[in-house]
Amino acid sequence: MAKADSRYSPGPLPALIFSSRWLQLPLYLGLIVAQGVYVFLFLKELWHLIHEAPTLTEQSIMLIVLGLIDVVMISNLLVMVIVGGYETFVSRLNLEGHPDQPEWLSHVNASVLKVKLAMAIIGISSIHLLKTFIEAGMIGGVPLCGTAAALEAKAALETAGSLAKGCTTVTTTGVMWQTIIHSVFILSALGIAWTDRIMGAGLKPAAAHR
Repeated sequence: MAKADSRYSPGPLPALIFSSRWLQLPLYLGLIVAQGVYVFLFLKELWHLIHEAPTLTEQSIMLIVLGLIDVVMISNLLVMVIVGGYETFVSRLNLEGHPDQPEWLSHVNASVLKVKLAMAIIGISSIHLLKTFIEAGMIGGVPLCGTAAALEAKAALETAGSLAKGCTTVTTTGVMWQTIIHSVFILSALGIAWTDRIMGAGLKPAAAHR
């Protein structure tokens, strides 16, 4: 097979179309800024946990820790989109041989990125669902936030000097729909992985006949 001519220069229109990929650069820079916001949010929640730890209940601490894990997983998702997306759709990062190169970056492509993003979204959804299940134990025991009973409970707790949560935002219907949505995420990820496997199996015979 003849090697491609490194001196080949595309015409003006193909060059313009190919260069349009750089329009995505501000999008990835914006995601870097968004990740900085998540770092600030993490530090804010961590300070709240440390500062209020003596007065927080075990359940409140668990919910705050799950919130911190949620922020970390969303940050991981942002890194995956920024690094993997830039490498796949904009330009090479030329990290071959770099000691800090992520293991998954060496074989990243559009299909692998889709599967990894789907798994990351399932992980984030799992954290949210776990937080909901923990708060579900409060259904029926405390009033729903925003109601008159919730305001009275909040005032009573503040009078007593307690920082405990006197209301809940979780309802039985909300738990049911969140569980359904999480199940849909799992089925979607399985569908993406299955489609990717079928496409990969079809490409191997085609490559063998070249």
